[in-house]
Amino acid sequence: MKRIILLLSLIILVASCKDKKDTYEETDLAAESASQEHSGKALMEKYCYACHSPESGTRLAPPMSMVQMHYLEEGISKEDFVADIVNFVKEPTEEKARMYGAIRNFGLMPYQEFPDSVITQIAEYLYDAELPEMRGHGGGGMHGRGMGMGQNAQENTLAKTGMEIAQATQQQLGKNLMKAMEEGGPIYALDFCNVEAMPLTAEMEEEYNVEIKRVSDKNRNPDNAANKEEKYYITHFKQNIKESTEPAPVVIPKEGKSKFYYPIVTNKMCLQCHGKPEEMKPEVLQKIKELYPQDKALGYSENEVRGIWSIELEE
Repeated sequence: MKRIILLLSLIILVASCKDKKDTYEETDLAAESASQEHSGKALMEKYCYACHSPESGTRLAPPMSMVQMHYLEEGISKEDFVADIVNFVKEPTEEKARMYGAIRNFGLMPYQEFPDSVITQIAEYLYDAELPEMRGHGGGGMHGRGMGMGQNAQENTLAKTGMEIAQATQQQLGKNLMKAMEEGGPIYALDFCNVEAMPLTAEMEEEYNVEIKRVSDKNRNPDNAANKEEKYYITHFKQNIKESTEPAPVVIPKEGKSKFYYPIVTNKMCLQCHGKPEEMKPEVLQKIKELYPQDKALGYSENEVRGIWSIELEE
């Protein structure tokens, strides 16, 4: 009897060890799989975050977490989710849109030519991903003179108008810059900025009948150097970002007109031409030196104030 019990015990022990070995192998495979980053993540950061950034200061469109929330309906299959995203991105129209508030705040997404495979990989990643929440909080009001004292209805209207113009101009510049980057990389993009940035901005000035400037305390083009007042608000917005406070537009009344200020904040794409020199390509640095001998616009990291929109509005 004792021999039978002992034999059964050995059989159970061997079986137990075999089960544990299989479990370890499955765990190892799962860990290895988890460590392999989904290709859609890198593509989303490269192509989407220029506008759909999780950082409030760089956002020209709703963050990807909000896009995910609006498309990820209860019970929707991955196949249908991906198809919905691809269908909209390939032909953005108001009829197809699901984010009407975003259209009201940012305008309809402009058409951009992406291969189907790129959109599909991004959508597949978006279906399963746990995305970072919108960053930036507090300070959500629009501040005029006195910084935080509140605004009257007219100043609120001017702040909204200024945001509309700044976002539209940024979208126009960003769309063309991304196209230049895709066609020839940072070198080609630098040539584009050197020749086309000012004329494109002038087109937007004519469309809205206002003066539009992008200025900085560390300017690349001498024509974009900030004046004393603009430097003050650059410092103000830098403090907002440092304190993780969402920047709010500033409207300053000025004898029948108003000045509108809002920050331009760096993202990953910006750093290819505005990053730390030791982390940039030598040929890019050489091109910057050729085009802008007095350049100061280097040394940035992500989510830093690179400059501000300075727009003169009629009251």
